[in-house]
Amino acid sequence: MKNRREFLKSATLSAPVALLAASSSATQAGAQAEIHFPPNSIPVSKLPEHFDVEPNVHNLENGYWGITPRSVAQVYAEQTAFVTRTNSIWARNVLPGGACLAAGGREARESIAHMVGVQPEEIAITRSGSDALQLLITNYKNIKPGDSVIYCDLDYDAMIAAMDWLGDHRGARVVKFAMPEPATTANILAAYEDVLKRTSNAKLLLVTQVSNRTGLVTPVKEIVSMARSKGVDTIVDIAHGVACLDFQIADLDCDFAGWSVHKWTSAPLGTGAMYIRKSRVDDIDIAFDNHDLPPHEITARVPAGTINFAAVLSIPSAVEFHHAVGAAAKEKHMRSLRNRWVDGIRELPNVEICVPDDPSRYCAITSFRLKGMDTSEKAQKLQQVLFEKYRVHTVWRKGIAKGPVIRVTPGLYSTFADCDALANALRKEHAMFL
Repeated sequence: MKNRREFLKSATLSAPVALLAASSSATQAGAQAEIHFPPNSIPVSKLPEHFDVEPNVHNLENGYWGITPRSVAQVYAEQTAFVTRTNSIWARNVLPGGACLAAGGREARESIAHMVGVQPEEIAITRSGSDALQLLITNYKNIKPGDSVIYCDLDYDAMIAAMDWLGDHRGARVVKFAMPEPATTANILAAYEDVLKRTSNAKLLLVTQVSNRTGLVTPVKEIVSMARSKGVDTIVDIAHGVACLDFQIADLDCDFAGWSVHKWTSAPLGTGAMYIRKSRVDDIDIAFDNHDLPPHEITARVPAGTINFAAVLSIPSAVEFHHAVGAAAKEKHMRSLRNRWVDGIRELPNVEICVPDDPSRYCAITSFRLKGMDTSEKAQKLQQVLFEKYRVHTVWRKGIAKGPVIRVTPGLYSTFADCDALANALRKEHAMFL
């Protein structure tokens, strides 16, 4: 925690700061105990040892947000105490030695930028992935009445709402299409090609890298290129891709993206990130006429307001933990957990897996249906049975054109035993709606 350490070191520079530092022995002790991990130093087999999780439950619903590793939780607790104690003395950027809100935010942006392979000035910290993406969508400038915007059934609800907002408030024509199921790379691309061809005056396309509903991974770079060739901009939801899949933003070649840092990066709740290619920043309007910041900076695209400073200060520690596991090892680990339960129920006649077997089209998240599970009420019933009878926690999802599903999302800390518990439960319950 460079920010805090610099602040404590600066205590010798002035009496007021010395008085503050004198009352911070507990925080100093915590800083000395802080654990650092070199890159690629944590084997995936040791990951469960780094998390404190609820016992006696097989938690396979880690798509909501990621549990913070113990080391990051410790940093977050220390930063919370630090921010609470120093209050606006720190936040108003008056302390010597660089210990201030501005420095803390800069360190968070730099760590995220390094992680995804872009420049820090192309990153803004937001409150969530939904926050980042809704701001990008609703403040996209190049829409006039009669222009068309496009999304699909597997996109996230909050982003769909923002696309619909363009229709309600800016006169856009909103076009929705259904993702093919079963999906293949070829028919995914064909579906996007078709909707782009048949939509007149298309200006904006929402693309989701990993669907929160089914776990389908889309060929983002090809879709972005296809849209760009037709004069259509794309805003890319990479919430379930960053820190789960091994990629950099350059691999997507997108101009605009948003994601939740509190998902697979395992930062504290209330952290997200926005990316805008530097040359495109002026195509996104500043947030609510936020003229307190320079108008050509990405940070002006985020609303002013008090945020969870301690959570932002903890982002570099979360990114460090991510690198300690390693992006490639992490992706392989998450795919192996997913394969464990899918392979365990593959022979069951009444279970439909909602993503293809092509490893490029799935990773951690995979959803399924049981035959006869044709209503939301039935999906909710299955979720309840899995939890109450087998202590397996999943979540039902709606909004898919083909019908509701049960979503299964292992976490970094999950084990084969958790996945086997689900497979064993489905062997007993797969015919419950027949």
